[in-house]
Amino acid sequence: MKLIVRLLLGIVLGILIGLVANENVARFMVTLSDVIGSFIFFMVPLIILFFIAAGIANLGKGGGKLLGATISIAYVSTILAGMFAVTVAMIIFPMIGLSGTEATAPEGLNALIDFELEPIFGVLTALVLAFVLGIGIAATEATTFKRVVDEGQKIVELVIRKVILPLLPIYIAGVLAEMAYEGAVFETLSVFAIVLILAISMHLIWLIVQYTIAGIVNGENPFRLMKNMIPAYVTALGTMSSAATIPVTVNAVKKNRIKDSIANFVVPLCANIHLSGSTITILTAATAVMYMMPGLEFPGFIGMIPVILTLGIIMIAAPGVPGGAVMAAVGILSSMLGFNEAAIALMIAIYLAQDSFGTATNVTGDGAIALIVNGGKKE
Repeated sequence: MKLIVRLLLGIVLGILIGLVANENVARFMVTLSDVIGSFIFFMVPLIILFFIAAGIANLGKGGGKLLGATISIAYVSTILAGMFAVTVAMIIFPMIGLSGTEATAPEGLNALIDFELEPIFGVLTALVLAFVLGIGIAATEATTFKRVVDEGQKIVELVIRKVILPLLPIYIAGVLAEMAYEGAVFETLSVFAIVLILAISMHLIWLIVQYTIAGIVNGENPFRLMKNMIPAYVTALGTMSSAATIPVTVNAVKKNRIKDSIANFVVPLCANIHLSGSTITILTAATAVMYMMPGLEFPGFIGMIPVILTLGIIMIAAPGVPGGAVMAAVGILSSMLGFNEAAIALMIAIYLAQDSFGTATNVTGDGAIALIVNGGKKE
């Protein structure tokens, strides 16, 4: 919650500075955002590499059918949630007049210094390398490499917590200061609340869909099943962490008469690999940004399918920190959709503003995954 407060302060201060600043002050703010943005983009391939490699390696060779079934269901749930979000956004946004623009992007202000920090490798390279290392470590039980990726994961998570997250409000303030200086900020913010309301509404609808399927599989009333998950939902709103909510989630899931062995296995696993709520928000916000920002073009539903499928994989290994999902998604947004720094900053701002609701949806959805797995394991 402190992060959200700092984020809001960054938004307000950035707009105020942009409205009253002269060109030199505005350029200084642009310089800050450029430097921080370069560091964020530098870290993205490392986030993907170490988190996905460590996640796959730590799954190991054990678990058999239960492990495979849980991962498959979680992945399908995530990509279907993404397709649902894009479909609804494509319908709603034109209805409210947000239907894209043919205007060209403004030239923008030049930074005071030219600072470029190139990533070590591209996002796709990081993704393929992560799978090669993760699967190889799991198959060969290579303890040295496993220690390397595990410790790499800890280092990257530390950088996110101690460096990137504290700098995000400054980064967003710089981007919004530039937009305010150029007179484009209020039109952008007018869409902000609409995106948040739409995303949270879709979270609730998607939970109903998940629990309807779980109820059918188990022969139970879906709304009774959802009612038992309320403690987990509320706890996740406060913690903004699927991992921190695991004890409450396990207890809530067991109230739905799930086998203890399945609850104890599926819930901790899904806390790390099932982010349907986060996916809904990211894709809803991404669609809005492509519609409203000049210089970006929405590729249509078919064009978004590769993005959704890739994002589903990225979400499996998203860092378990506030904003971790959108940080992991930055590489996909920039490489596959052409998002620039201003678009990325808006994405991060929108995502963090609803992070607690997305996390609550992820956690509550974990209970539905456990129910589906449980129903499939009935004698």
